Amino acid sequence: MDSRDTWRNRLYVIIFQTDTPAGRRFDTSLLLIIFASLVVVILDSIDDVHQNYAGLLAAIEWGFTAIFLLEYGLRLYCSPKPLRYAFSFYGLVDLLAIVPGILALYYSDAQYLLIIRVIRMLRIFRVLKLGPYLKQAHYLLDALRGSKQKILVFLLSVCTLVTVFGTLMYVVEGPEHGFTSIPKGIYWAIVTLTTVGYGDIVPKTILGQIISSMVMITGYSIIAVPTGIFTAELANAMRGEKLQHDCPVCSKDNHEHGASFCSRCGNALFKRIE
Repeated sequence: MDSRDTWRNRLYVIIFQTDTPAGRRFDTSLLLIIFASLVVVILDSIDDVHQNYAGLLAAIEWGFTAIFLLEYGLRLYCSPKPLRYAFSFYGLVDLLAIVPGILALYYSDAQYLLIIRVIRMLRIFRVLKLGPYLKQAHYLLDALRGSKQKILVFLLSVCTLVTVFGTLMYVVEGPEHGFTSIPKGIYWAIVTLTTVGYGDIVPKTILGQIISSMVMITGYSIIAVPTGIFTAELANAMRGEKLQHDCPVCSKDNHEHGASFCSRCGNALFKRIE
C-alpha cells in the first residue's frame, strides 16, 4: 500500500470515526473550537465590546475560519467519496460555516451569519454516543406525519376566522381607530386570537369591543386544539411501536390499527419492552 494511501486512511479514521481515542479527541477539540467561535460572534454583537475589541475579535474569527477551512479541505481529501460528503447534511453545514467568514470581506454584517455554526454542534451526538436516543425522535416525526392533515385543516379554519374577524373590525372601527386596512385588521385578529395582545391597535367602539371579546374567547377555545391533535397522534405512534406486526402464534399480519389481540387466534399483540 502506498504511504500516501496509508496517511489518508489514518486521517480518515481520525476525522470521520469516533470509536478510536484519536477520533474522539479530534471531535471533542472541534466542538470546543466551534463553541469558542460562537462565543466570539455573540460578543462581537455587543456594541461596547465591538467598539473596543473589533480588530482583535476579527483576527480571532479569521483564525477560526482558517481552521474550519483546513478541516473542510482535509475531510474532502481523506473521504473515499468527496462529492458524497460535500453534498451530505454535515458537508453542507461545514461549508456554510466557512462561507459567511469569506463574505464578511465584502459585507461586514455577514459575519453574524456565522451563528449557523451552532448547527455543527450536532456532532456532539456522535461524540457522546447519543445516537440511540435520537431514535425516540421517530415518535415525533410519525406523530407529525399522522397529524399533518388535521393540523392543516385546523390552520385553514383559523385563517378563515382571522380573515372574517379582521374584515369585520375594519368595517366597524375604520381607519380613525387604527384599522387602516383589511390586512391591518387581520393582523389585529391574529394577535388577539393567539392571546398575545400587543395593544398597538385596540377597538374603541362598543361593537368593536364586543367582537374583540368574542375573538379572545374563541382564542382560548381553540388554542389547545393542535396540541391535542399532536398528543393523540404521538400516543398512537408510541402504541404502534409496541405492537408486533405479526402474531407470534399464528403469524397473521395486517391487523387493524389499535388492535390489542389477534383476530385469528386471540393472542395478545403487545410485546413487552424491557
